[in-house]
Amino acid sequence: MNTINTACAIKRITIANIAQAINADSLNEYLVDQRGATRYRDAYCMRMNSGEAWLFDYGVLIGWNLSEEERQQLCVDLQPMLIDKYQRPLIEQYSFSFSAEQVFNIHHDMLELPEDNQMIRLALSHAFAQSAKLGAFEDKAQDVIHNNAYISKELAATGKLPLNRKQLAKLRGVLFDTSSDIALHYNLLDTPEFFWDYPELEEYYQRLAKYLDLAPRVSILNKKLETIQNLLEMLATEHNHKHSAFLEIVIIVLIAVDIVIYFFEP
Repeated sequence: MNTINTACAIKRITIANIAQAINADSLNEYLVDQRGATRYRDAYCMRMNSGEAWLFDYGVLIGWNLSEEERQQLCVDLQPMLIDKYQRPLIEQYSFSFSAEQVFNIHHDMLELPEDNQMIRLALSHAFAQSAKLGAFEDKAQDVIHNNAYISKELAATGKLPLNRKQLAKLRGVLFDTSSDIALHYNLLDTPEFFWDYPELEEYYQRLAKYLDLAPRVSILNKKLETIQNLLEMLATEHNHKHSAFLEIVIIVLIAVDIVIYFFEP
């Protein structure tokens, strides 16, 4: 079992959401075959000189007592395998130590671990990784809502939208892309399948997930997705209205032309 140097009482946990996803085939070949990493379902464990790194195949890197130099170098090494990498990945930091009473506690972003156990760190890393991914979903949904807040205001003030059919179609595409992207990856926020194999570790995950407010944040994210869906439906209605109005104009013009031809035909 891998251990972390216990010379220093308080150590650092670093969470970085570095990409939307990672190429699974090249990642497995690089980490397992070349760097001797160990894989546990969707997570890879790497022993580093300064500490330990857990990489999740949905693009989140967790460092336990990992130096900043080694973390940055690892991110550079992973660049060729990243899919839709983030130019400025969100970095979060927590602290941890080992409890003299051999109990597990969380307080003020400080974790006390009952023992130096790699599998406990993996269980906790799952919660940290989900929190980081959820944060990216939250930001994406919030940005879309904020950028399109003018739509409902404009509709309420004037009764119509200052957008042509092409602009409406493009905006619907943006909203749908955001909604579907989050929905397709929503399974990442469920209890990881890892705990089917290690049910005795799920308590650590659940306690940290509660501390990180995963369940309430998922509920709020659902409401944001509902807001986006409402915007989609409103735009679809407006798009159909513009299309119907266009068809009505075309029909009126055709009827008018037909009448003119009928009366002035020699």
